[in-house]
Amino acid sequence: MKNVGVWDRIIRLISGMALLSMLVFVNGTWKYVGFLGIPLILTGVLGMCLVYRILGVRTCSAKA
Repeated sequence: MKNVGVWDRIIRLISGMALLSMLVFVNGTWKYVGFLGIPLILTGVLGMCLVYRILGVRTCSAKA
């Protein structure tokens, strides 16, 4: 069941890719912050967020 709307998915994908790029372009321990981009990309692609589901939040239309 999808609970993430189109704009929410776009924002998650862009911010997830930006965070993931830190693994390549940042040196030191801050580069590992890039791993936080993985769940954002996954929820953006799948359109389902477990946290939203637990909290009962939907950012997509009821048809989806």
